[in-house]
Amino acid sequence: MIQFNLLPDIKMEYIKARRAKRNVILIAGTVSAASIALFALLFLTVNMFQKQHIENLSDDINVAKTRLNDIEDLNKILTIQNQLNNVGALHDSKPVVTRLYTYLPQIVPVNTSISNVVVDFELLTINFSGSADSLATINKFVDTLKFTTYEDSSGSDSPAFKDVVLTSFGTDRENSTYDIDLSFDAFIFDSQTEITLTVPKIVSTRSETEKPSENLFKKQEQSEGAL
Repeated sequence: MIQFNLLPDIKMEYIKARRAKRNVILIAGTVSAASIALFALLFLTVNMFQKQHIENLSDDINVAKTRLNDIEDLNKILTIQNQLNNVGALHDSKPVVTRLYTYLPQIVPVNTSISNVVVDFELLTINFSGSADSLATINKFVDTLKFTTYEDSSGSDSPAFKDVVLTSFGTDRENSTYDIDLSFDAFIFDSQTEITLTVPKIVSTRSETEKPSENLFKKQEQSEGAL
């Protein structure tokens, strides 16, 4: 079958242009309709569904709040619970006081007794009071405290005790008494670290090397037993 195109070229271009226009309008209409539908959906979500969801949540919160308010001594319960949550951290940070009983046999010389020990873990201070067989032994005790060290985290030796001061002493025919104040490094009571004290066997101080006579300290005649 033979067909003849009797339409002029300009008519063909016109038909194609109309067809393209129709397609553009159809696509634009479809996109506009989709945009309007999406806008409507978002509008409903924000102003209806989400608002309703928020109201439901508010109602649930009010119900839960009412139930909590009905619990007797709620504030006390919450306080105790908070304290229980902190027990672990407090336990890990507290000093190991029992280490003192390990340290004392290492640092206290023979023939020395301790009658009273006062430890302040806030000020990091210790007070020793007691008696010894002589003033030389008391001096040795003081020197031992001054030169006792421990190995810190860097591997170097650090003083375990600082500011060691023999604040008072006395002597009589039987024994000598003393009162010693000092500061200590909090690290030696740290629960997170094992500490070993290094106690000097020979103290290179005048009280040990030259061993001054006890007559270096003489009692005043007007007081008995106190210097």
